Order: sequence, then C-alpha cells, then structure tokens
Amino acid sequence: MGIVEEAHNVKVLGTGVQNLVLAHGFGTDQSVWKHLTPHVVDNYRVVLYDNMGAGTTNPDYFDFERYSTLEGHAYDLLAILEELQIESCIFVGHSVSAMIGAIASISRPDLFSKLVMISASPRYLNDVDYYGGFEQEDLDQLFEAMRSNYKAWCSGFAPLAVGGDMDSVAVQEFSRTLFNMRPDIALSVGQTIFQCDMRQVLGMVTVPCHIIQSMKDLAVPVVVSEYLHQNLGGESIVEVMSSDGHLPQLSSPDVVIPVLLRHIRFDIAV
Repeated sequence: MGIVEEAHNVKVLGTGVQNLVLAHGFGTDQSVWKHLTPHVVDNYRVVLYDNMGAGTTNPDYFDFERYSTLEGHAYDLLAILEELQIESCIFVGHSVSAMIGAIASISRPDLFSKLVMISASPRYLNDVDYYGGFEQEDLDQLFEAMRSNYKAWCSGFAPLAVGGDMDSVAVQEFSRTLFNMRPDIALSVGQTIFQCDMRQVLGMVTVPCHIIQSMKDLAVPVVVSEYLHQNLGGESIVEVMSSDGHLPQLSSPDVVIPVLLRHIRFDIAV
C-alpha cells in the first residue's frame, strides 16, 4: 500500500472492471456509504477513502494551509487515483466531495466518466441573484459555536443536518463521526467549505453530472440543484428525492440507494 492510500485509509472492494469511487462529505468518513457498498461490490471495483481531516485520518497529516481551499482535497483525490492506477471512474461525491470531484475533473476530465453529486452546493452564502441558504451572520454564529464548545455544537448540529428524529441511528452515527474530528481541524474544514464559492468554475466542468438532492436539506436549498444544472459546462440531470436531510444515503437508504444505483448504472440520455 502506498503512502497516499495509507494516509486516506483507502479500501478497494469488489471484483468489477469499472471503477466506482465513493467520497464522503464534511463530518463523516467512508462509513457513510455502508448502505450502498453491498449493492455495488459485485459489479464494480469500489474505492473508498477518507478526506484528510476526517476523524479516522492522522491529524498530524492535516496541513491547514493546503486544505484552506478545496483544491488541496482535489489534489489528494487525483493522487489516490494515480496511486491506484485508475484511468477512468464513476465518481460519487457527497456534499463538499461533489465539488472536490468537480474541481479534479476540470484538470483531468479523462479520469471521470461521470460525477454523481449528492447534496452538492457551489456556495452556501446568499448573494445578489443567488440563494445559498445562509447569511454571513449565520455562518459566524456557527463557527463561534464550534469554537466555544465543540461537543455541544456536534450534539446540536447533527440532528439538524441529518433531519428527522433526534434519536435515529443516522443522527447518532453522524454525531459520532463529527465528534471524532479534532475540533480545530473541524473548524478549519467547516470554514473552508461554508465560505467557498465555486460558481465561477462550474462552466469548466465538462464531464456528465448527475445531481441528486433531498427535498428538504438544512445546508442546501433545492434551488441550488437547479443552479448547478443550469451552470455546469457539460451534460447534467437533476433528481430531487422525497428524502429529508443532508445525509440521505445514511438517513433514508430505502429511498436513496435505488436512486443512486440508477444514476451510477445509467448515463444521461442525450
């Protein structure tokens, strides 16, 4: 196993010919895909990895400067694909990883046959003629809460992000992975994500994109999926699901897994 693979806890499962790369979002790790992996291992070579900064990675490897932009994570993704000698893959990115995959695909479109984006947003802040869902004041309060008492913030944020029942297994699972992050790293990653603005690069993304979104998501209003659809540079398709929350593959697998499988297996009809 190479250095990059070890640092990102890369796991390769399944016996298929086609590569399927699964990338998690903020506050989780590769375990967020536990409901999807059993359905894909028989037909794909499935690659799971953890973003640097996740609670499962070595905090000593987290370079605050490198990961102050999403490009740092995109370079990691390209390094993983190179180390595994992957020449083409279907990339499934949740939340911030959808944008990380998009950035990586701009420099190396040949490596991505398509991007499947779940709960993706190019910008979380509202702007003139753009609704991202947050005002700067909202974000400042969120960062302050993370700074002052990280554990309490995790307990409050997890049910809001996941949606549904406070006592659900999905909320407990997200609370666990969120709390596993070192607080200063979580704050840094959170600031990088919530303050990012990827709108200007969307037109450079030329690989086909499948945009999948919950009907109700604290972090990403439904209009954002339509914004992505209108502004991405290549073919794209949107599907809004009846699920609730920002981590629907964890909280509503019965609804979401069939949708995901359909978008993984079938291409956009041109």
